[in-house]
Amino acid sequence: MRKQEMRMGGEAGQGHGAGSPAEQVKALMDLLSGKGCQGSQAPQTPDRTPDSPRGPHGNDSRIQRHQEALLSRAGGSLELGGPSPRLTNLLLVEGLMDLQLREHDFTQVEATRGAWRSARTIALNRLFLPLSRVSIPPRISITIGVAGVGKTTLVRHFVCLWARGQIGKDFSLVLPLTFRDLNTHEKLSADRLIRSIFPHVGESGLEVAALAKVLLILDGLDECKTPLDFSNTVACTDPKKEIQVDHLITNIIRGNLFPEVSVWVTSRPSAAGQIPGGLVDRMTEIRGFNEEEIKLCLEQMFPEDQVLLDWVLSQVRAHRALYLMCTVPAFCRLAGLALGHLCRHRQGPQDTELWPPRTLCELYSWYFRMALGGEGQEKGKVSPRIEQLAHGGRRMVGTLGRLAFHGLVKKKYVFYEPDLKVFGVDLALLQSTVCSYFLQREETLASSAAYCFTHLSLQEFLGAAYYYSASKRAIFDLFTEGGVSWPRLGFLTHFRSAAQRAMQAEDGRLDVFLRFLCGLLSPRVNDLLAGSLLAPGEQQGSRVQVAQFLQGSLQSSTVVCARAVNVLHCLHELQHTELARSVEEAMESGGLARLTGPPHRAALAYLLQVSDACAQEANLSLSLSQGVLQSLLPQLLYCRSLRLDTNQFQDPVMELLGSVLSGKDCHIQRISLAENQISNKGAKALARSLLVNRSLTSLDLRCNSIGPQGAKALADALKINRTLASLSLQSNRIRDDGAKFMAEALAANRTLSVMHLQKNTIGPMGAQHMADALKQNRSLKELMFSSNSIGDGGAKALAEALKVNQGLESLDLQSNSISDTGVAALMGALCANRALLSLNLRENSISPEGAQELARALCTNSTLKNLDLTANLLHDQGAQAIAMAVRENHTLMSLHLQWNFIQAGAAKALGQALQFNKSLISLDLQENAIGDEGACAVASALKANTALTALYLQVASIGAPGAQALGEALAVNRTLEILDLRGNAIGVAGAKALANALKVNSSLRRLNLQENSLGMDGMICIATALSGNHGIQHINLQGNHIGESGARMISETIKTNAPSCTVEM
Repeated sequence: MRKQEMRMGGEAGQGHGAGSPAEQVKALMDLLSGKGCQGSQAPQTPDRTPDSPRGPHGNDSRIQRHQEALLSRAGGSLELGGPSPRLTNLLLVEGLMDLQLREHDFTQVEATRGAWRSARTIALNRLFLPLSRVSIPPRISITIGVAGVGKTTLVRHFVCLWARGQIGKDFSLVLPLTFRDLNTHEKLSADRLIRSIFPHVGESGLEVAALAKVLLILDGLDECKTPLDFSNTVACTDPKKEIQVDHLITNIIRGNLFPEVSVWVTSRPSAAGQIPGGLVDRMTEIRGFNEEEIKLCLEQMFPEDQVLLDWVLSQVRAHRALYLMCTVPAFCRLAGLALGHLCRHRQGPQDTELWPPRTLCELYSWYFRMALGGEGQEKGKVSPRIEQLAHGGRRMVGTLGRLAFHGLVKKKYVFYEPDLKVFGVDLALLQSTVCSYFLQREETLASSAAYCFTHLSLQEFLGAAYYYSASKRAIFDLFTEGGVSWPRLGFLTHFRSAAQRAMQAEDGRLDVFLRFLCGLLSPRVNDLLAGSLLAPGEQQGSRVQVAQFLQGSLQSSTVVCARAVNVLHCLHELQHTELARSVEEAMESGGLARLTGPPHRAALAYLLQVSDACAQEANLSLSLSQGVLQSLLPQLLYCRSLRLDTNQFQDPVMELLGSVLSGKDCHIQRISLAENQISNKGAKALARSLLVNRSLTSLDLRCNSIGPQGAKALADALKINRTLASLSLQSNRIRDDGAKFMAEALAANRTLSVMHLQKNTIGPMGAQHMADALKQNRSLKELMFSSNSIGDGGAKALAEALKVNQGLESLDLQSNSISDTGVAALMGALCANRALLSLNLRENSISPEGAQELARALCTNSTLKNLDLTANLLHDQGAQAIAMAVRENHTLMSLHLQWNFIQAGAAKALGQALQFNKSLISLDLQENAIGDEGACAVASALKANTALTALYLQVASIGAPGAQALGEALAVNRTLEILDLRGNAIGVAGAKALANALKVNSSLRRLNLQENSLGMDGMICIATALSGNHGIQHINLQGNHIGESGARMISETIKTNAPSCTVEM
């Protein structure tokens, strides 16, 4: 909610220096015009008190009195003891988005999912300083923010800090002014403007001030009664000439008046568009609350009632639409007040009238009830107090509501006493406590009062309530009151008129008004406001017809615009949610592809904003045709993460998506287009968008048909793009030429950290190009090169790069025909490399000789954490060499040795190594015939080892003796969390041994005994043992041949003994 503006009036302090007021103003006008007074002697420094404002001009009595007056009007502290980081660090933006120029503030927050633009921040103390050594300070600065985000609070904060000498020390004068003050004048000269605001500033003070700069603050451009028109305003350079106020402001901004003065304008985004971008030197934006700040705001509202706070927080978090709007500070406070009132007056869970609000209108109805100061009427009881409140409520809506409604129609948000008289507002009514919840009064510089609603949404709520009530008896169109219109009779006729006007308003200014109007028809709102604002059951017969009209308005929509999405919000307010629910169910079941009509498209766009399922990622895979996608493009702009896999999209669709990604409004950070039909042409379209896009960080193009030329286009874009961090071209056809182009991009790019090029028919030459790039690149962290054919030549090239590169952390060379020669080269590099954390050499041709090289490297390297040698040819000899290295290595955490023809001998060596190793946490020996002897060796190590948390022994030829040894180990081990014994033959005896261990073991979380011939007896042992084990979270007992009835019995037993354990049977 907007707080009272800071301004200077005549009573703020009078000048006591020499010179008539005319001479003082002339000196000030000279200063503002950049002339100044040279050669003047500085006055003597006045005596100072400890509480006096300090600053670069604190030694001038006139400037000092000016600062004292500012502090006096601000009331001292202004809640500035601990200013929010969002006010001390503003977002530095490059211009207004189309969404901000043409949509309602609520729509801006909802469409962007409450996420504020990713942008550089600028500290408040640097707001008017150059951004670099070669730039100049801005003359015209604009700070934008939606209604209630804190623009005026920011201005007051800055002015107070300047008055205390803590900020803006380059400015000799800071002149804060509001458009609420300017609205009281029809015509004004620059001379009279300064005279009326700052008559106390004396000439001697200006002599000092002339040596520095002046800052003029114009707060609240959106409240200017006449829009600024820069194209039709006549230039004026005479500061004494009386001109219209809007022309005066236009000439100040253009620099025709006060060319040396810095100007800071604050405004809602839509109104800020009045100022041509070419005149704006710097634009900043105030972001809203994040989740932690929402919580902090509510904690400050309920500091001594933790139960109430927890309940209010739970309601905010439970409803995504409510949470999104709570990112606006003023709305967050309003919602907190209403929810707090609701919680305090709950009578019990059976009282359906007091359910938590699920819609915007329900929330504001609670706020209205709170303003009335009563709990509403109890069924069957009507007291004089209730009747009095009801009468007062209806009277207030009749007066303030009419003011609110016509203000919305005329885009008028600030009212003065003449306005109140025109609309028949009783000034005595404004003194009531009830009115103070909706309307606030402020004194202007002209000693008259200005009135505004405490938040724009409250003006819209009261305006809707008035329209709802007035439409019952109105004969003519309420939107053209005072004009001529055809007779309109009945609520439905008036509702259609309001809906049509709202849908035709290009700026969306009537969107929320229409939502409230629909909400007043819902049964819950009728129950909440019955007797105080609405008559019980009033207009309920119109509800179905209104819903039909709204849904009918969607039939002709070819593109889902914001007006269409607002219709879904209206249906939600109306509690007519069948359309949205049907689309949501189709999304969950994968049946979205059959819902292609315009209403379904609008409902899908609505769900993309408010659905919890779409909050983190909008998954539209297997769902969209080109036509549906095209209609949704305006709404997809604001999705943070889009998954569009397997939609059979071809190149023309990429042209459409490219246009979205190229838009300055684009908020998309991650997009997946896997398994479509994208070729080089489509890749080129996406590449063109990457040249200008500044939001996308991840692009997934795997499993398409992109060739070398498509890769070249993407690579050329990467040389310029500075935001993309992850690119996947897995399973395309880029070949060596494409790898060359990507390598050239990596040599220049400094932001890409993940590149997936697996399955692209890349050979040794492509690997050589990539290696050359890695010698220069320091940003790439992960390179997936698996399932190509780089061979030993490519491995050698990459090895040379690893000796130089100290940035790459993960390298995947799975299935690349690498033999011992290539491994030897890689291991030689590993001895020198200190950055690589993960190396995947699965499915190559590494023999025991290569394993020896691996072992030597592991004894030297102290950074590698993950090594995958699955499906090579290590045999016992190679695995034993690895085991000896594991004994000495202190950093390796994960080792995969499955499918390597390892037998008991190597398992024994690994077991011995584990008794000494303190770093390995995961060991995979599956598909190796280590047998009982090998299992016993590993089990023996588990009794001493305190690091291993995961052990995989699937299909390892383990029988009952091996299981018994493992059971004995588990009885004493306190660290192992995962044990996988699938596909062995431990039998009943092994099951009993493990069951005995489970009775005492407290660390194991997952146990896989699938396909182990446990039989019914063994299964019963395991199920019974779980009654005393509270650590197991998942157990797999499939494939043990106990039949359906036996499986059902065991499953029920486990659920009884261990309710938190998930069982697979």
